[in-house]
Amino acid sequence: MKKFNIFCFLSLFLLLPMMVGCQKDDIIFDIEMPRFETRPGYQLLEVIVPQATMPTDKIYITGPFNGGEEAIGNPLWELEKARDTNGKWGIYLDPKTFVDGKTLADGYTFVSMEQGEERSAQNQPVVHRDAPKVGGRLNVVVEQWADGFLSNNPGDIDHDGYVIYVVDNSGYDELTLYAWGDAEIFGGWPGVKATGTVVMNGVSYKYFDTGAANEGLTEHLIFNNNGGGKQLADFDVTLDQDYYVELTPDGVVPFDPSSTVEHDGYTIYVADLTGWDALYLYTWGAVNDLLGTWPGMSPTGQTTINGVKYTYFDLGEANINVGEQHIILNNGNGVQVDDVVVFNLDRDVYVELTATGATEIDPATYNPGTVEPPTPGPDPEEGEDYALYIENKTGWADFAVYAYGAKELFGGWPGAHASETKTIDGIEYLVFPFKGAGESYNLIFNVGSDANQYDALSITADKDYYIIAYPDKAELVK
Repeated sequence: MKKFNIFCFLSLFLLLPMMVGCQKDDIIFDIEMPRFETRPGYQLLEVIVPQATMPTDKIYITGPFNGGEEAIGNPLWELEKARDTNGKWGIYLDPKTFVDGKTLADGYTFVSMEQGEERSAQNQPVVHRDAPKVGGRLNVVVEQWADGFLSNNPGDIDHDGYVIYVVDNSGYDELTLYAWGDAEIFGGWPGVKATGTVVMNGVSYKYFDTGAANEGLTEHLIFNNNGGGKQLADFDVTLDQDYYVELTPDGVVPFDPSSTVEHDGYTIYVADLTGWDALYLYTWGAVNDLLGTWPGMSPTGQTTINGVKYTYFDLGEANINVGEQHIILNNGNGVQVDDVVVFNLDRDVYVELTATGATEIDPATYNPGTVEPPTPGPDPEEGEDYALYIENKTGWADFAVYAYGAKELFGGWPGAHASETKTIDGIEYLVFPFKGAGESYNLIFNVGSDANQYDALSITADKDYYIIAYPDKAELVK
């Protein structure tokens, strides 16, 4: 028995190095494996890039050792993609080419021509300082490109004037934009590099801010390879809207950003000129509350078509040809535009919406007006005390009043029930008190639900109203 224990102990002792060699910390992932051969006299950086990096991208290393941003576009400082993976790129650095006695220890970073400069997971600039020995290699990890953050919040960019968005398939190593016409808004030839890059709906754009001071000017745009002898034909614009274009090796063509959005069923596009704080879509008809109970659904998203920004609502694949629907656009707080369009959810619809109405439009020819600021007026909460006096001849088991206009006067649907009954000149009235200051409202009488309702009257909230309510109509008495 004693001999057996000693044998077990010796066996475990001999196995211990192998067990330690399998520690979790020693696991090497495939992407970390060497992809490039080392070279005598060179420092090899093998760079693990974000998954979204395109194999056609151009990536450069920059730092004090090679002149910083001046290195961008120089083939000497361009990374090479590994042959067997898109996830790793490499570059051989010859210390004899470094300037001003600098080394990699003075800091370096990487720049993607498609997706911007390198960023940390916290969206901060990154500076690496680790370096391999001469003749050796080092793995370096790029956590994220700048566009990886901009793509989530493109609306956070504060643009200066209207914007030229460019899908760059020109093939140029460097892209600049020159403009002539009413003014050289980007300075002399060859113009300026892109203001920045942004990803919207999965499309990467280089963008050029044209300057608020230049709004209204007519310009001829010339995209070129930073004065290197190549340029595309003039593209003419008037700076009264944003423009989306695609560059090819042969020219400049308009680009439709909506073509990149995958919609769920048919879509309602709204050019919103109301100035409202919020926008909702409600439908009724063959199916009531199809897109949710009042005030309906929130927007699916925003897109720009022919320079016009639209708020859009996807109506759902399951709702195609559901039957005739009446569209009501509203602000969720008592202001609405009724029957914007009536259709069977069998096509896309484009409308211009103002605070007073809506018009169906053709996006190919539509030229938007200006945003209508909300009309200032007295606060209904500070108005005089008035009331609706309603003689109820409906025969309904329940009776409620909903009022919309400057606000939902009696609260959200289905509105309010009478606060009391009062007999005047022998007639019993249901009393609905309110405060009014001259604003306009539309009344809907209902049974306290969607089961039975009708549009009653329009009123101006500056007096008491006496009304007879019949089962299908209302009559103003005085």
